[in-house]
Amino acid sequence: MEESNQIPRKVIAAIIATGLMSFCGVIVETAMNISFPKLMTEFNVTTNIVQWMTSIYLLVVAIIVPLSALLKKSFATKKLFLTANILFICGVVVDVIAPSFPLLLLGRAIQGVGTGIALPLMFNIILEQVPKSKIGMMMGFGNLITGIAPAIGPTFGGIIIDSLGWRWIFLILLPFLVLSLLAGLWGIQQKSAIERQRFDLISCLLIAVMFTGLVVGFSNMSSAALFSTDCGGMILLGLVAMALLSWRSLSIDQPVLDFRLFANTRFSGHVLIFFLTQMCSLGFAFLLPNYIQLVNQNTSLLAGLIVMPAGLGGAFCAPIGGKLLDNFGPRKPAMIGSILMFLSILGFTIMSAHLSNLFITIIYIFYMVGMGMLMGTVMTSALASIDQPHTPQGNAILNTLQQFAGSMGTSLVAMIVAKSQVGVGKTPTATALGTSHAFILMLVFAVIIIVSALIFIPKKLSK
Repeated sequence: MEESNQIPRKVIAAIIATGLMSFCGVIVETAMNISFPKLMTEFNVTTNIVQWMTSIYLLVVAIIVPLSALLKKSFATKKLFLTANILFICGVVVDVIAPSFPLLLLGRAIQGVGTGIALPLMFNIILEQVPKSKIGMMMGFGNLITGIAPAIGPTFGGIIIDSLGWRWIFLILLPFLVLSLLAGLWGIQQKSAIERQRFDLISCLLIAVMFTGLVVGFSNMSSAALFSTDCGGMILLGLVAMALLSWRSLSIDQPVLDFRLFANTRFSGHVLIFFLTQMCSLGFAFLLPNYIQLVNQNTSLLAGLIVMPAGLGGAFCAPIGGKLLDNFGPRKPAMIGSILMFLSILGFTIMSAHLSNLFITIIYIFYMVGMGMLMGTVMTSALASIDQPHTPQGNAILNTLQQFAGSMGTSLVAMIVAKSQVGVGKTPTATALGTSHAFILMLVFAVIIIVSALIFIPKKLSK
């Protein structure tokens, strides 16, 4: 008989199975960004069109993730996993054989549905089936699985595209997805009772409109005027849908996303930290490769290699942050992580006009180590601040905001850099200036994160 503080092998297999799917979703997203020039030539599409390879995926994930609490209560965990895995495999096969760009987008959308189901499933399994004394470490491990992907994605994409062609990015995923399928079939168990929930179609439509408006609007910030229909009009549409969704959530007994949780001040404070951290991280993911290529005049492959050590360091520090949480409570790893992030952004801001590749490599490692320690800690502490029955809803909110923050963070810094390039083009000086302005915004976010961590993150977990 296993001791109560030991994690059963089937639970570990279930976490790996769902984590592998999330890993595949993120790595193909970051790897395919490198392929955009080749896709534009092969399918004869423009920059604005080719970027929908990422935008359509993020949009679908953002729409599906909010439904995770409803799906978890209504369907068996293994059925949800099998559905997600099979959909992802189908999406990958579509992209491998796609003869046209619309079919390529269809494959990415199908993959988005799979990831949208699998990502919250992993954290729900950890929270539900891992012993309390090991939850912090395993939440960190969950973040490690998804954190490694963006670290190696650009380098992986560059190598595969140069040597085998972009379709191999999808082909190479298939063995990992089959391994995920086998691990999930063996390891995933049903621990919670299944109780069919009422499907609120109005809320689901509002979620779709909200994220379509916000993702498309923010994605167009760098290429369209703020008060244009494509940018400001879409953002306004998204905000109106958000207001209606909030009203709807407070008016019915079984909301898809329970906005009542925001009445919990501690949970709301954690959500703010989580959101701003994700915005900073995705902002860096855009700014640094851009700077290395346009200002330092290096190749995209070298840009990927320069940022890769930091990504790996951040991913592997996530379980360390979780272990510190288990041993000392959430305040210590959260403060260490947020201070490391602040000092790193401060260094980038001060030196923004002359960032050497070596400086970027070293300072970015410190940032990603801090971020790796912070993200899992904040997520664990946030979910510990609400009642157990509401944990799936809290998990859905955090994962939903993570997707939106990624889109918003990338779009904001891209707009800031683009505005600095107006009239002079993508010159090294203009790009460095725009990057400096973006760093200042991120520095403000880092200050808010530190102050919020001091106020809202407790010394010990609430439960």
